[in-house]
Amino acid sequence: MEYKEMFDPNLIDLEVEASSEEEAFKIVSAKLKEQGMVNDGYIQGITDREKKFPTGLITQHLNIALPHSDPEYVEKPFVFVCRLKNAVGCRQMGDSQEMEVRDLFFLGISDGKNQVGLLQAFMNLFMDETFVGAYQNADCPQSVYQLFVENI
Repeated sequence: MEYKEMFDPNLIDLEVEASSEEEAFKIVSAKLKEQGMVNDGYIQGITDREKKFPTGLITQHLNIALPHSDPEYVEKPFVFVCRLKNAVGCRQMGDSQEMEVRDLFFLGISDGKNQVGLLQAFMNLFMDETFVGAYQNADCPQSVYQLFVENI
C-alpha cells in the first residue's frame, strides 16, 4: 500500500479542542472507531504505547507528534490528521523530554514493517520549510489532504 492511500479528507480535523494529549487521544480514538478504522482496544493501545515510546518530534519548522498503536488495534491502515486549537504537552521521541504540540498525526499501521518508512516519510516532509508553510496555511481538510497526497 502506498502511503498516500492512508489519507482521507474524512480523517482530518483541524479544530480539535483538547486540554491534554490524553484528551486528544480520546477524541480521535472515538472518531476512528466510528469510521471503522480501529477496534475497541485502540485507545488503551495507543495510550500504553505512548507512555513507553513517546512520539513527539521537534523539527526545525514545527513540533509534531506521531502517535500510533500496535497493529492489532488497527482495522484499516490510516493517517488521522489532528490540529489542536491549543498546544498540549507531550514527550519527545528518544529522550522523553517535555515539549508542546498542536499537530498530531495518528498513524494506523496494520503491517509493522511499514512503520519505520512512514515515520521517515513524515520526518522528511516536516523538515521541508515549503511543505510546513503550506500545511500551516491549509485551513480545510480537503487542502490538507491534497497537500499530503501530492507530497508523501
